[in-house]
Amino acid sequence: MGTEDSKHGFKEEEAFVEYDKVELKCSINDIGAEKLKHLVTGAMKLDKLKSLMLPKSPGFDQFRLCMLVITTMVVLLWVFALQLASMGENIGSTTVKFDSPTYFPPPRDYNNEGYLMVSCNGGLNQMRAGICDMVAIARFLNLTLVVPELDKTSFWHDNSQFKDIWDVDYFIKSLGSEVRIIKHLPPRLRKKVQRDGLYSMHPVSWANMSYYYNTVFPRFRQYEVVRFMKTDTRLGNNLPVEVQKMRCRVNYEALRFTPAIEEMGKKIIRILRGKGPFLVLHLRYEMDMLAFSGCSEGCNQSEVEELTRMRYAIPWWKEKEIDPKSKREAGLCPLTPLETAITLRAFNIDPQIQIYIAAGNIYGGNRRLAALKAFYPNLVKKETLLSPADLKPFQNYSNQMAALDYLVSLDSDIFLPTYGGNMAKVVEGHRRYLGYKMTISLDRLVLISLIDQYKNGTLKWNEFSQAVKAAHANRMGSPSQRLQFPGKPKLEDYFYTNPQECLPSIVVRKPVTEMG
Repeated sequence: MGTEDSKHGFKEEEAFVEYDKVELKCSINDIGAEKLKHLVTGAMKLDKLKSLMLPKSPGFDQFRLCMLVITTMVVLLWVFALQLASMGENIGSTTVKFDSPTYFPPPRDYNNEGYLMVSCNGGLNQMRAGICDMVAIARFLNLTLVVPELDKTSFWHDNSQFKDIWDVDYFIKSLGSEVRIIKHLPPRLRKKVQRDGLYSMHPVSWANMSYYYNTVFPRFRQYEVVRFMKTDTRLGNNLPVEVQKMRCRVNYEALRFTPAIEEMGKKIIRILRGKGPFLVLHLRYEMDMLAFSGCSEGCNQSEVEELTRMRYAIPWWKEKEIDPKSKREAGLCPLTPLETAITLRAFNIDPQIQIYIAAGNIYGGNRRLAALKAFYPNLVKKETLLSPADLKPFQNYSNQMAALDYLVSLDSDIFLPTYGGNMAKVVEGHRRYLGYKMTISLDRLVLISLIDQYKNGTLKWNEFSQAVKAAHANRMGSPSQRLQFPGKPKLEDYFYTNPQECLPSIVVRKPVTEMG
């Protein structure tokens, strides 16, 4: 060789200085493979090594003796390094890395049957559930999924792309053993789409896998590339267990937020944890929520008129004429801040607990929040816990801001949503997956009736509090069977609220009265 070995850093000259090369090579060969193994590991004593390697002549020069011992040890180290190289090419190859095969199994070997493109619709959590469904569909139809496009036309007009919210490289690699995911169509297909156009369709809502096998799959055979224009509730709640587990794998393992979002979420949690337990309140009392639902409890006449104008101004909100009183009595309205405060006290939630408000701007601002703050003074939100500089990268992106709230919601001691929207449903399911963390799912139909009875004097406080607790004894995020109504999916429990096929069956947790 004569030069430094690129792998091991030894020089051949050093191994043969002042010694006959042929004689040394023959001596090593004579030792035999097994003895060499023991020599390398230090099992044989140095005097044994001398007896194997040194001449017996009494005139042997002392200097040559020292040089022989040194060069022999260098050779043995060199042989040892070569043995390691032959075992793994790289001494550090056993270190677990991000793309280690032990962490990400080798991709499933299947024939690609086409390319699926999807345009997600809705807010962060609606899109999240839709993405999980799309991966499951691609997996079981042997399709290649193009990284989903996110909704930029919804009420919030958020221009974030997938890579701005989720770690796209982790998403692709972590699912590599199940489904092939790519960032863009290959050049050949891009040219084909430009030439022939892109076939797009709206899959039916709440479909089972037979619909995709029998009705949708032939279109990939025909067009090769198909785009789904909607992703919300394109799969039913109750499907074969292997499909359910695939949905869970995407939701709870593959969809990891970007490092920037993850780190800022952890910072909020550290600040909260530094002051003790905290409850996340998903207070759905934003202007758009009230306008869309037609709910106006607690609003004055000018506010009711403003909300009505907004509802009529947005064409894709189909319901225009709404009776707010009957809707509230049917349990279809989000709680007001005052109703929320009364409910929290009925559960015996400690008045001094930190309450993190996971929501947008509360309609009516501090004036409306005053009723809640009178009962629970430790109200905080990300805007009060973080500096403007911390929030600046996320400020104009509603879905990225919602992602911060999502992370804090997962880690809270108690999670309580005042309305059963997409975030409430998806977070509840995720908290179940994390060990049935306490989530109070309000029965607003019962609760509103009890609140009205308490306010008009029909129920005393103790009676009211006991009735609220009794009505919610089985609505704390503990193990339960998902309700099924074949043929009526809208009446069923939502899969992402209770993904029971993926959940542990044992839970030990504190009752709500001890969480303050």
